[in-house]
Amino acid sequence: MTSPNIGETGQIVTVTSEEELRRITGEVTDVVLRKDIGHLDGHARDFIAASPFVLLATSGPDGTCDVSPRGEEPGGVLVLDDHTLVIPDRPGNRRADSLRNIVANPNVGLLFVVPGTEETLRVNGRARVVSQAPYMERLRVRGKLPTLAVSVEVRECFFHCSKAFRRSALWQPERWPDRESLPTLGRILKDQLDLEWSAKLIDDDLSIDARENLY
Repeated sequence: MTSPNIGETGQIVTVTSEEELRRITGEVTDVVLRKDIGHLDGHARDFIAASPFVLLATSGPDGTCDVSPRGEEPGGVLVLDDHTLVIPDRPGNRRADSLRNIVANPNVGLLFVVPGTEETLRVNGRARVVSQAPYMERLRVRGKLPTLAVSVEVRECFFHCSKAFRRSALWQPERWPDRESLPTLGRILKDQLDLEWSAKLIDDDLSIDARENLY
């Protein structure tokens, strides 16, 4: 059977308009449209409070995109009110890709994940990088304050169904690959950057940094 994205002569067929897209996907139902409630209600707040992991999507002024994983203890993302949440910026590699993008383009997308839960929470809005605010003290962990935080003004908020997690079997350990079959990050960095140090030494340094510089 020929793939719907491949023409009869084998060429790639590209969808170039929403009208054409809708002819293929079908129209969205009223319930799906209305599930975007545009604010953080009790269900959204409870989900965020239980979530230790959120993906932050940003884009720069040139359209270059970035998705950054953010990890906290459950409750580490502050919900200030129905339209405002705050994500602390913890120590990382100092590339600051997300922060640089937000300074140039405040539009962001968030995907909150709760381990073992197949549904996710999607939040879209406008962000700003904050260096001082009354709530910064509430972001202190193990005695350390973040130097920056990302404040998001919520514009869209809705729950996403379970199909992606069911297709991927993400929460089924018996379906996970053997970790030993994959290279370590130290091995990858040594090969990609042609580093002189051994992969073990790089992995040891990464492990120390991850243990001692979480906050």
